[in-house]
Amino acid sequence: MTGAETNTAYIQHHLQHLGFNLKTWTLGGQGFWILNLDTFFVSLLLGLLFLFAFRRIAVRLTLGPPGLAQNFVEMLIEFVDKTVKESFSEPNQLIAPLALTIFVWVFLMNFMDLLPIDFLPTLLSIAGVSHFRSVPTADPNATFGMSIAVFFLIIYYKFKIHGAGGFLKTMLTKPFGPSCFIFNIVFHLLEELVRPVSLSLRLFGNLFAGELIFMLVALLPWWVQWTFGGVWAIFHVLVITIQAFIFMMLTIIYLSSTQETH
Repeated sequence: MTGAETNTAYIQHHLQHLGFNLKTWTLGGQGFWILNLDTFFVSLLLGLLFLFAFRRIAVRLTLGPPGLAQNFVEMLIEFVDKTVKESFSEPNQLIAPLALTIFVWVFLMNFMDLLPIDFLPTLLSIAGVSHFRSVPTADPNATFGMSIAVFFLIIYYKFKIHGAGGFLKTMLTKPFGPSCFIFNIVFHLLEELVRPVSLSLRLFGNLFAGELIFMLVALLPWWVQWTFGGVWAIFHVLVITIQAFIFMMLTIIYLSSTQETH
């Protein structure tokens, strides 16, 4: 096998998920009925870690001088709460906790991209696991799952705020007037469907590209890996933070649009 073929095989191997066939109840395979176990378990464990850490800090909350962890969490909560209040004209008990959860959870999933690309696959290969991808947000199934949840929340709040009559009136009469109701329906359907697609693909595309670059770096000589890989890792810290913020911010903007009456 030539060097190019070896490099191609390396990348193809690292792009394969640990799949589980829900029809045959066997590992491996591709298709609609495949559950990516690596994406599922990593995202689940990170979510539980987030809940445990924040609850632990909340239980140990002190009115005196806060520790580093409490100070960080308080700053994060105040930032998210201020961002939500600037977008929502009326109080909402769900949006701020949802935005905070999205930002922290997406950031943690993105952060997995900073682990050495071969660390978890090599470690799990000892237990007989042949494939493992450790970045859930580099899997479109995860990003689409989150964006679809946001999509259903948008529909729910439109019905809750405007009622069924107001929702249908907007669908039929805006923005081109009641005489062009067919075009209005098509316009609104496209608008609603594009939101979860753009929300998910933006996050997936950036993290998949970052993961692929780390794979290419791993193919370089070790002395180049530490130089170029270190620079890219520092830059990627900014990328994963911005992508988490964008996903949170767009969710807030999309949900705030449900309050519009025109």
